[in-house]
Amino acid sequence: MSEIKLNRVAKAIIRRALREDLGKRGDITTRATIPGDTEGEAVIIAKAGGVIAGQRIAEGVFHAVERSVDYRLLVQDGEPVEEKTVIARIKGKLWAILVAERTALNILGRCSGIATLTNAFVKAVEETGVKISETRKTAPGLRYLDKAAVVAGGGVNHRYALHDAFLIKENHVAGAGGIVAAIEACRKFAEKHGRFRIMVEAADMDDYRSALSAKPDRILLDNMDCDQLAACAAVPHDKIELEATGGISLENAREFAETGVDYLSVGALTHSVRALDLSLLVER
Repeated sequence: MSEIKLNRVAKAIIRRALREDLGKRGDITTRATIPGDTEGEAVIIAKAGGVIAGQRIAEGVFHAVERSVDYRLLVQDGEPVEEKTVIARIKGKLWAILVAERTALNILGRCSGIATLTNAFVKAVEETGVKISETRKTAPGLRYLDKAAVVAGGGVNHRYALHDAFLIKENHVAGAGGIVAAIEACRKFAEKHGRFRIMVEAADMDDYRSALSAKPDRILLDNMDCDQLAACAAVPHDKIELEATGGISLENAREFAETGVDYLSVGALTHSVRALDLSLLVER
């Protein structure tokens, strides 16, 4: 049996997902049809090509149902697969395999779908030096998995949540009395509460120049076209990172990447997930 160590967030996701599926009675179909001592073997097969992610969490699902189940990874997270590839082999009590099946596949399919799309964006901007990241447009309760899947696909993570970095948007600017005032307010907050990255949105060149004057860590160039992005990137910005966000697709990603920005953030990586098609088949 492989050794697996999951953090508390992953364990909580697994517990919640299983509780949602099993309720108080458990899997009544499996209870009715499968003797408790029956052993089984099964495989998980990719029914389409893609990039696999979520393997360790899927393994954790089976172990949460029955610790003795052996989940053997044949494909690691981040590895590409072709259609009909067997990505895992499972041995143990047949009832446990069937109970864990759908929860594990739901997680694997979603994570692999995110990793697959992320990898497509990464390939679209190859050799530009630009990094692909997600946003906070993740499924509530599944952010840990969604963001890990982005990394498995070759992307990088944006801030995790509201608590680990400043991200000043137009409503913050309006409330603070301007971009510079908002950045300075964040700096004062950080003096008391710890160092956090300061990121700020800019909607046009005027916003951009205001933001530059206050020297944040990153400026998000929001919904700008490629000509606007290139104009901003041409202005000396020292070590301040530039991120293009809004309106980015696979078809135009390379054009955006060639404007001189450092990052492309793509909400669709996690808010419009197309799960990779996977199936579990019992062999005996």
